[in-house]
Amino acid sequence: MAEESRASVAPSRRDQEALAARVAGPVLLPGDDGWAEEAWTLNAAVDHRPAVIVGATGPADVQAAVRFARAHELAVGVVATGHGPAVTISGGLLITTRRMSGVAIDPVARTARVEAGVSMRQLVDEAAAFGLAPLAGSAPSLGVVGYTLGGGLSVTMGRAFGWAADHVRRIDVVTADGELRQASEATEPDLFWALRGGKGNFGVVTALECALFPVTRLYAGNLFFSGRDTASVMHAYQRFTAGAPQDLMSSIALLRMPDVPSVPELLRGRLTVDIRISYLGSADDGRKLIAPLRAAAPAELDTVTERPFTDFGQIAPGPAEPVPSVEQFALLRELTPQTVDAFVAAAGPDSATAVNVIDIRHLGGALTKQRTGGNNAVDPLDAQFLLITSTIVAKGQGEERKDAGLELLDPLAPWLREAKHANFLAASDATAQRTRKAFRAPTYERLRSVKSRFDPHNAFRFNHNIPPGQG
Repeated sequence: MAEESRASVAPSRRDQEALAARVAGPVLLPGDDGWAEEAWTLNAAVDHRPAVIVGATGPADVQAAVRFARAHELAVGVVATGHGPAVTISGGLLITTRRMSGVAIDPVARTARVEAGVSMRQLVDEAAAFGLAPLAGSAPSLGVVGYTLGGGLSVTMGRAFGWAADHVRRIDVVTADGELRQASEATEPDLFWALRGGKGNFGVVTALECALFPVTRLYAGNLFFSGRDTASVMHAYQRFTAGAPQDLMSSIALLRMPDVPSVPELLRGRLTVDIRISYLGSADDGRKLIAPLRAAAPAELDTVTERPFTDFGQIAPGPAEPVPSVEQFALLRELTPQTVDAFVAAAGPDSATAVNVIDIRHLGGALTKQRTGGNNAVDPLDAQFLLITSTIVAKGQGEERKDAGLELLDPLAPWLREAKHANFLAASDATAQRTRKAFRAPTYERLRSVKSRFDPHNAFRFNHNIPPGQG
């Protein structure tokens, strides 16, 4: 209860002026010019309403903002690009990091140092100049830091190399006391462990260093089929994934896009099935691998071809403009013929579902292997597939419609894991019980212990919160 009362304190104009004197970026109160633009988030279903916003330009601004929040008993939230099912920031202090956009590539060590506001597009383009690539997420506008702190599932190379969090070398972070710390295996190892998988619960990350890979091209793209062929295409995909090599990432999505001009004509106002492919091997081997998919039904559009890695955003293309939406996530233990039948009955051409995107992503490979030594807080997965649903809602209705899409999970219950994953927690999962499901018990208890040390008053709680304490 005390924490909630701290979040309700509203800074005055005098407080604003005092903070602005210590910060290079903007300091805004509700109603100020630029307020709406600074509070902007990519998912328009989320309506942030903080008491004060600091547009940080560097670590010193973040430190000043966190110390101000501590002195005024304000909770702290962070937004970079605004991707994902964000938890609404109501009251408290919001730090935006989009101005922190520095990238430094070390081509010899094959590493990149990225600041807090760097997008996946920026990192991919700068690494490509040296013949290197990161474990890229699906969207070019995705924030590298937030994606990595939750684990980071790469749609290009995840099965080959594992989670993005597995390849982080060091992290610069401002903790709740306002101190800037460098966390690595050698310095602050407990904090380093917790940050990689524990998301934004332990401080404001100002930069991180991650590994890059000598990859310059992919055999990748999409196979689009009519919704009438959902059953045959999905059964072909189920057989395909059963023998897929580790250097191939794929997913299958059922798309029900609205009939509006901003949607490509192929997808407009109808059910379409989209198989997404990313293969690290040769184009010849890739063509042989996906031949059974191409034979499953007549493709309405086939874009799978050899392409530069910089085209990664074409593999799982999102909307061209921000769309208010509510997402749900679940882990599928396996995909069997019976799973496919249940899925087609619930979401296929005869379904009346209002869910716009239903995506089943193939995991396995390096994503599910048991790692030795417990080197970060991303627990090994006991699941072969990830299910994602996305439902378009009215602007600002994220909280009101946060359960949209959950109805599709009931028919798949026999194949669902009770566990969740930190990078795939929905707005509806922002409860202590549901957040806890993203971690195995020993991991969760260790995270709470680290939280107690670095954020004992739970200042960083505008998230899928891990509270301080034991048990």
